[in-house]
Amino acid sequence: MADISIPTQQFVDVKEVRDGVLYLKSGGIRKILIVGGINFDLKSEGEQNTILASFQNFLNTIDFPIQLLIHSRKVNVESYLSKMVQLKDKEDNELLKIQIGEYINFIRSFVDENAIISKVFLVVVPYESASAKSSSSGFFDIFKKQTKVEINESENAAIEQLNHRVSEVTDGLMQVGLNVTSLNSDEITELFYNMYNPQLAEKKNMDLIKES
Repeated sequence: MADISIPTQQFVDVKEVRDGVLYLKSGGIRKILIVGGINFDLKSEGEQNTILASFQNFLNTIDFPIQLLIHSRKVNVESYLSKMVQLKDKEDNELLKIQIGEYINFIRSFVDENAIISKVFLVVVPYESASAKSSSSGFFDIFKKQTKVEINESENAAIEQLNHRVSEVTDGLMQVGLNVTSLNSDEITELFYNMYNPQLAEKKNMDLIKES
């Protein structure tokens, strides 16, 4: 029988997160960019064609692999509703107090029947030594390596090369009209926590709301 007590960390190929960089157990390094979305359907046909052409040009100009991810997460509205309850309690106008109460009940019932999902768009930018090879093609495989590899360059040189790639990706996506920001260490840690522990992450958020 499999040991269900094995910690999640053993299944994740991340050795550590430092200064906004993911250090893999296999020797590779990664940076994760968060990208703002575009409401493509609201664009005119000409604007849509320009966006598609710009994105195609971006993909054709980079000579290294990247991975595009969409992380979906259920939005917790309890913090917002808690503020609305406080607003209601402070309201002296009885009519407004009733309306706020009805609004709170409406939001609660709506969320109970329709989960509100937020989507985060991410780009993973990798860097390996020239000898690194990957034989896998799964969804999270850009975080993994099937073979143990080492980065021949010094750590500073490797980080410099990774940052150069990040600049290329950032500039390319900004030409498409997208806002791009590198995640810092805390944001990366939270991202992985939410990915691998979605139920615990939701419970943690609820506990923080209760304490506030």
